[in-house]
Amino acid sequence: MTTMPLWDYQSLSCFKNFKSIFQDATVNRLEINANTCQSFSPVDLPLLENTSEEMKEVQMREVRLGSGTHTVRSHGATVAKTHMHDWLMFVLLVVIEVILYLTPPFYRYVGKDMMTDLRYPLLDNTVPAWAVPMYAVLLPVVIFLVVYYRRRDVYDLHHAILGLLFSILVTAVITDSIKNAVGRPRPDFFWRCFPDGKDVYDHLGNVICHGEKSIIKEGHKSFPSGHTSCSFAGLGFLSLYLSGKLKAFDRKGHVAKLCIVFLPVLAACLVAISRVDDYWHHWQDVFAGGLLGLVVATFCYLQFFPPPYHPQGI
Repeated sequence: MTTMPLWDYQSLSCFKNFKSIFQDATVNRLEINANTCQSFSPVDLPLLENTSEEMKEVQMREVRLGSGTHTVRSHGATVAKTHMHDWLMFVLLVVIEVILYLTPPFYRYVGKDMMTDLRYPLLDNTVPAWAVPMYAVLLPVVIFLVVYYRRRDVYDLHHAILGLLFSILVTAVITDSIKNAVGRPRPDFFWRCFPDGKDVYDHLGNVICHGEKSIIKEGHKSFPSGHTSCSFAGLGFLSLYLSGKLKAFDRKGHVAKLCIVFLPVLAACLVAISRVDDYWHHWQDVFAGGLLGLVVATFCYLQFFPPPYHPQGI
């Protein structure tokens, strides 16, 4: 059995570290093991020769993300201009969400035999709709501002806010699209449809509701849960953000960090449970909504930040 020469081991080690240059090119800083290969700084990265000067400037600007030396006053306008198309897409998503909210859902057939599972009492929301943007958007933004106050990194602040807003809006658009298409009745649909308790059906056995139109319309929006999906989209994004900033996965055994990271997810879970307890949703609705919000939050977070377990995740 032949052994590999020593120089071959050194070349493989150098190749392994050189490979990490391309893996870390989109993160905050580049660090190469100085014992085997030469260190590189962001300004040493080669730019494509056929790119325009403007593209080169944007590319270099993105490479410098996370340096912690840029404030809102000095670089705020620059980073906003760089992501102008993202903000335009954000406005478009807002318009789409408003249209979906105003669009009536599909009025699914509801027969008399189906009313057995739809006779739960009509209760008020434990978590009102106006509270969702408070804890799912405003609370994370306040934490982002605290981090910015300590680090003075406008890139981190901008990307955190933009990623959070996209997480919420993309989730809301998907949620309301499915709501309108499915038209699943809520568990309290009977009392929405027949507030006086006297049920009426047509010759096909379908309900003939005589309740308030807005309440009936809302009664056909059970699947998936919007409270749950938006809660997991906002608080899930916050949990990922905190795990990166606290280095929760650095394997140093600081479990207290994980407790902080799990708090937003726990809050989202409690909101989801309240939707079932209030009889506004079936358990399948909140399960699908939570999964949807968490998946979208993860994708949006990874668009702007490295994975939380990455050494450069801060």
